[in-house]
Amino acid sequence: MKNQLTPRQHKILWATVRSYIETAEPVGSKALADHYNLGVSTATIRNDLALLEQGGLLIQPHVSAGRVPSDSGYRVYVDDLLQMEAEGSWQELTHQMDTLEQFLGDDLDNLLTGAARILARLSGCIALVTAPRTRALVIRHLQLMMVAPERVLVLVVADSYQTHSVVVNLGGDPHGEENGEAWIPLSSEATAQLENELQLLSNFLTLKLRGKTFGDLQDLSWLELDQDFRAYGSWLQHLLGAVAQRCLKPSVGQMFSSGVTELIRQPEFAYSQQVQGIVQLLEEQPDDLNQVLGSQNRRPIIVYIGTENPLEPIRHCTLITSTYYRDQEPMGTVSLIGPTRMPYDQAFLSVRAVTTRLGQTLQP
Repeated sequence: MKNQLTPRQHKILWATVRSYIETAEPVGSKALADHYNLGVSTATIRNDLALLEQGGLLIQPHVSAGRVPSDSGYRVYVDDLLQMEAEGSWQELTHQMDTLEQFLGDDLDNLLTGAARILARLSGCIALVTAPRTRALVIRHLQLMMVAPERVLVLVVADSYQTHSVVVNLGGDPHGEENGEAWIPLSSEATAQLENELQLLSNFLTLKLRGKTFGDLQDLSWLELDQDFRAYGSWLQHLLGAVAQRCLKPSVGQMFSSGVTELIRQPEFAYSQQVQGIVQLLEEQPDDLNQVLGSQNRRPIIVYIGTENPLEPIRHCTLITSTYYRDQEPMGTVSLIGPTRMPYDQAFLSVRAVTTRLGQTLQP
C-alpha cells in the first residue's frame, strides 16, 4: 500500500510509528496532533488512521484504543530509514566503540564477545556476532609436529589467532579417515627423513603461506619446489589439500551472543515465556540461526520484521543483520534480535558502528 499513500498519510504513519516506539502505548489522533506538527485537525488524523488500518499498516488492539503499527507498517518505516542516513551521533557511538580496543592484545574470542556485549548495551536487544568464516582467514603460521609414530599434527594459526588442526596418518592404514585423520601414505624411508626435517619444513611452509587465506590452499601447486624440498612436492600437495578439506567445511563461524538481560527489560518481553523461545533458539538451534545470518548478501543491512522472519521463535521480533569485511572479503556477521518496536535508526547506527570497527580491527 506504500505507493498509494498520500504525503499526509505517509507523515501520519511515520508519526504513529515514532510515537509507539517511544511510548509502547497505542497512538490516538489527539496524541499525534499534540506532539507532531501535522498541520491538520484531529478529525482528519482520525480519518487517515482508519484508512491506514484498512490498508493493513496499522492495527487497533481494542475498539476504544489507539493504533499500533503492523509488520507492514514497520516495513514502510524501515525501508524509508534505509534510504536515509540514520539519525544520531556517529562520533558518540564510535567513541563508545573504542572500548573494543582493550581486546586488541587478546584473542579473537574476547574481541567478538566484547563486541556483542557493547552492541547489546547500546541497543537494548540481543546482539549476535559470528566469527570470521574459515575461508577468509589469513594464515599466520603453520607447524608440523610428530605426535605418534607415522602421525603428524598439522597446526595452522590464522592472523586472528584462531587455530585449526588436522592429524595426518603417514602409514599404510587408510582407515585413519574414520578416526578423523587424513590418510596420506608416505614410504617408510621418506617418513624417517620427514621426522628429521619437520621444523625446517614448518618454517618453509610458513614462509610460503603467510598472508594467504585458507581458501587459497586448494589452488596452490607444490610440484615445483626448491631442491631441498622437492621430494615432498606430491606429499605437500595432498597434505594441504587435506587441511583445506577439513578446515573449509561450510559454516558461518562460531556465534557470540549477549543481551538477554537487556531484552527482558522491554515491555514486550516482560513475561518469561516470551523470551523462552528466543533463548531456546540460541541454545538449541544455533545452526538454524547461523544459516539465516550466513545468507546475508552484500546489502549493507538486512531487516526481517515480525512474520518476515524465517524462524518461528522470532516471528514476533525484528532481526537486523549486517556483514563485516576485511579488504572487501566478507568475514562474519553482526546482528540484533529485539522487539518490532525498536528504535530502528539507533539500531542501524549501532550495527554499522560495530561492523566498521570489527572490519578495521581485523585488518592484517
